[in-house]
Parts: sequence; structure tokens; C-alpha cells
Amino acid sequence: MADEIADLHLCATIDAHQCFPLSHLKDSAVEQFRARYTDPSITREDVFHCIYAVLHHPAYRERFAANLKRELPRIPFAPDFRTFAQAGRELARLHVDYESLPAWPLQAIENDSLPYSERVTKMKLSEDKQSIRINQSLTLTGIPPETFDYRLGSRSALEWVIDQYQVKGDSDPNREDDPHYIVLLVGQVVRASVETSRILKTLPRPF
Repeated sequence: MADEIADLHLCATIDAHQCFPLSHLKDSAVEQFRARYTDPSITREDVFHCIYAVLHHPAYRERFAANLKRELPRIPFAPDFRTFAQAGRELARLHVDYESLPAWPLQAIENDSLPYSERVTKMKLSEDKQSIRINQSLTLTGIPPETFDYRLGSRSALEWVIDQYQVKGDSDPNREDDPHYIVLLVGQVVRASVETSRILKTLPRPF
């Protein structure tokens, strides 16, 4: 989900990606939803957010996993349109504005034998997925298990951050003017992931 036009190379691991903008949702599609649910008040934004919730539903992603690897997603009519539309609206807010969320209260464990630092070279997730080593002087623990329910493709959002936010050649994700940025980001992504899981658990099966 993005709040502006996405770059062609938004996904660094592939040459290009596909974008499904709100503005391209056809009037005829909205009319189909209005007819299906006998509700003329359904708006384009309602349909957009309903679809967003369906696409995130674990049951949908599991059932159509093979199809989603080779073709465009097919969207079933959700059993409760308004519930899905509201959930999709909340998910969109979380996923677009995650950097404004309060960080999840992870516990910081410091190595007293080393000077404290929040600088990242390459973070590492523990085998039990309960903690993340920021560097040799700092580890964050107390990661809720449901953090890993929110997945971007084959990896959770947090695992994606761990992979992308590392020093590679001339690429350095650390911010000299904001040394707390990555540690804060980890907490915010955990918050967005846990809230995403909570919202999705309130939804019925989408078919």
C-alpha cells in the first residue's frame, strides 16, 4: 500500500512490479459490489479497502498460494462487506503510516563490556525469533510470535527489514542525523505487524 505513485523498481529484488491504483478501479466494478450487497452507498474507496483486506487474509493467501505465483489475484466477494472494508481501511493506515506508529515496547539488553551503540552493520534474528541482535552491544527481545504472521511475500515484514537494513558496499542504512532510526523502525514494524495480525483474526473466512 502506498499513498503516492510508486517507483517502477519499488521492489529491489525484481526488475518491475505491478500497481493497482484506486483511480483505476472501474465504475462497473463498484456497481457489481453495490448489486451484490444491495447497498448503493458503497464507494470506490470501500471496494478498494475490502479488496485489500481480502488479499491479506491468511485463508485467501493459503488457498490461492499457487495461483498467486503465476497469475493476477482473483477476488471473491467477502461474506461481510462492511467488516472487510473497515478492516482494509485500518490495514492501509497501518501499512502506509507505520513510521508514525509508537514502537512496540521491546526490551533492550545491553552488553556492558562494550560502548553502547545503535549502529547497524547486519542485524540477526535469534533462532527462536524472540529477539534481534542490533549489534554486539545491543539486543532487542520480547518480539511477539504474531509479528511473523504479517508476511510480504515469503518473508515477514520484520525479516524483510532485517535483510534490507544492512551495510552493503557503499549502501549504509544508518542515519548520522538520527542514530536511533533503525532501532525505532524495528519497534514500529513489530507494532504494525502485531496490529495487522490482530485485525485479520477478527475477520471471517473470505469465501
